[in-house]
Amino acid sequence: MTTRRMLLGAVGAAAMMAMGATSAMAQEVTLKLHQFLPAQANVPKLILDPWADSIEEASGGRIKIDRFPSMQLGGKPPELMDQAIDGVADIVWTVVGYTPGRYPSTEVFELPFMMTNARAVSHAYWEMFDKHLKDTEFKDVKILGTWVHGPGMIHTADPVETPDDLQGMKIRGGSRSVNALLTQLGATPVGMPVPAVPEGLSKGVIDGTTIPWEVTAALKVPELVENHTEFTGKALYTLTFVLAMNKEKFDSLPADLQKVIDDKSGLEFSVFAGGTQSDADGPSREMALDLGNNVITLDADATAEWRTLSQPIYDNWLADMAEKGKDGQALIDEATMLIEKYTPQYEK
Repeated sequence: MTTRRMLLGAVGAAAMMAMGATSAMAQEVTLKLHQFLPAQANVPKLILDPWADSIEEASGGRIKIDRFPSMQLGGKPPELMDQAIDGVADIVWTVVGYTPGRYPSTEVFELPFMMTNARAVSHAYWEMFDKHLKDTEFKDVKILGTWVHGPGMIHTADPVETPDDLQGMKIRGGSRSVNALLTQLGATPVGMPVPAVPEGLSKGVIDGTTIPWEVTAALKVPELVENHTEFTGKALYTLTFVLAMNKEKFDSLPADLQKVIDDKSGLEFSVFAGGTQSDADGPSREMALDLGNNVITLDADATAEWRTLSQPIYDNWLADMAEKGKDGQALIDEATMLIEKYTPQYEK
């Protein structure tokens, strides 16, 4: 009888251990993904959630990614990169320009009239990151994706057709490069994260904002201003983004789970993210038109005037990069070459 009890106890213990092992296998790690936009905005809905879902699925449930939109883990958008470095969040998505000058080489893609289309520029961005920045400017984090948004443009209360129309306007800029461009064009730049734009417009703190079409719907910009100025050819500007992971957290994962994350990240994901964000421009533009708003599309000749006036931004940026010990012209040359190389591949 005693032997029978011992056997039954051993079997029961083994069963419980097996159940525990199965449970551990089912979910080995939970990661916190933190970002600044509402959950229903295009980037979380169309890019971050599908990416996280694909990792959960590919890991067989061993990775779970909890999503925290709208800075729910605390802090402000400019603090996101430090949250990834310090482990406050395991993964963050953020605008690189929210920390001006900290990752200066990425600014080459934000220079005026560099951008052709988001897929081509995101491809070039990842390639230059992988070659030059992974072990230098971004050495403190594990970068999972690098991309840009669609063509940057201007949304204002009063119509803007020429640079002179910007004189005296207070315009929100999303990065150091954009703010420099606004200053050069005669506007007064106001630095603020994207989520603050609606309140800034409604209270008259700003007269307009620089953002791509796709995010205007989530921010209700077409309901707050009636004029939208877009350009022909290369874009007025774009912003750079990163999806960054705490390095120690990534290194602590088993090799097979690291591979799951790597397989779902990198170049292909970056091109997907930039393209998806850009593809969302069209529906948001249609919403503004449906409201009866004034969409001003500057032709090639009118755009050329803006492009000529933006040249000092290049000169000042090159001087700034030289002070930082970086060859800015080499970065411009390489970025331009890669953008020209990949643009035909991604043109529709």
